[in-house]
Amino acid sequence: MGGKTCRLADFPAQAYLLVNTASRCGFTPQYEGLETLWQRYKAKGLVVLAFPCDQFGHQEPAGNDEIEQFCKARFSVSFSVSQKIEVNGVNAHPLFDALKRSAPGVLGTRRIKWNFTKFLVSGDGAQVKRFAPLEKPASLHGQIEQFLSL
Repeated sequence: MGGKTCRLADFPAQAYLLVNTASRCGFTPQYEGLETLWQRYKAKGLVVLAFPCDQFGHQEPAGNDEIEQFCKARFSVSFSVSQKIEVNGVNAHPLFDALKRSAPGVLGTRRIKWNFTKFLVSGDGAQVKRFAPLEKPASLHGQIEQFLSL
């Protein structure tokens, strides 16, 4: 996002799909599915935002510019990719702290367990759903359509 500080309010939407990502992960091909969702639903009010994170197996060691170039060159990503952040621990980005509180994982755990954990958030922030890394973006069509029709 060009190194500037942004807020979700800078991206007005009916729904947000927020994903912690990594370029050297077995789930990295999900960028393609995220781009497909973005292309299909952006005109209806979906915003997809990627948040690179290097907290899981050192699978995002690159710098911000290199990450953005990789996403565009390898997967033709046209949605916004943030600067690298942390999603767990004392340095976790406040957005991810809020997402984890609103939509805990299995058995109520808050900690994000791996790359490509996805959060679908209603435009007003009142509803948040969490999806595990194994959930492929293509499986989210129905949920996204529900959020877009709220």
